[in-house]
Amino acid sequence: MPTISVFYGIVIQMFWREHGPPHFHALYAEHEAIIDLRDFSVTRGYLPRRALALVLK
Repeated sequence: MPTISVFYGIVIQMFWREHGPPHFHALYAEHEAIIDLRDFSVTRGYLPRRALALVLK
């Protein structure tokens, strides 16, 4: 999966031809969340509150 950003130990990745609504993957330590690009909601997975706040900022 191509990495498009790395900051504070958080990795943002996106598949260009992946199915479903447009989204990206955010990884932090052992956690992973899938974030919908339309409304920035977490559609699957979990990130700690502080990591999620940095991703959505």
